Amino acid sequence: MIFLYLLALLISLTGMVVLDRRFSLFFWRDVRRARIVLPVGVLFFLVWDLFGVGLGIFFRGETEFMTGLLVAPEVPLEEVFFLTLLCYLTMNVYGALTRERPNAATAPADPSQPAATTEGSAA
Repeated sequence: MIFLYLLALLISLTGMVVLDRRFSLFFWRDVRRARIVLPVGVLFFLVWDLFGVGLGIFFRGETEFMTGLLVAPEVPLEEVFFLTLLCYLTMNVYGALTRERPNAATAPADPSQPAATTEGSAA
């Protein structure tokens, strides 16, 4: 059970990649931008964590579900994967909310459907 939390994070990250691929939300929309935004976001939050640890605000909780490996004092390995998931999720949500959807009024008509009548015309 020592790798359970890390495994859950990796499964969740896989889900983010699948959603991103299916709906072209982040990496599949603009890979150049995504390769910059994701690491910058993760780095920002890692620095945030280090400041929090230095100020005595953040500390590592002990649990049997974590590996126990640290990337910095009081910053477990799983934190890097959690921050990656957090940033990826945020960018996928942003990509979903800003996605251009086809407008029904401008979408091409389906030739197999009968033509719509206009209001006021006699049938």
